[in-house]
Amino acid sequence: MSETIYLLTICLLLGTILLVFGMRYFSVVQQAKARFASDDAHRQIAAKAVTAQAETATALSSIDAALSDVKTRLSAIEKVLKEVE
Repeated sequence: MSETIYLLTICLLLGTILLVFGMRYFSVVQQAKARFASDDAHRQIAAKAVTAQAETATALSSIDAALSDVKTRLSAIEKVLKEVE
C-alpha cells in the first residue's frame, strides 16, 4: 500500500471523527438555544399571568366594595319596609 493511500485513509478516519463530534457539538448548542428561548417564553407568560392576576385582584376588590354598598343599602331598605308594615 502506498503512503498517500495510507495517509488519505487515516485523514478520512480522523476527519470523520472530527465531523461527528462537530455535529454533536452543534446539536448541543442548538438545543441549548432552543431551551433558552423556551425558558424566556415561559418567563414572559408568567409575567403576563402575574399582571393579569393583579388586575383581577383589583377588579375583585372593587366588586367586593360595590357589593358591600349594595348590602348596606338593601338592609336599610328592609329596615324601612319593616317599619312601614
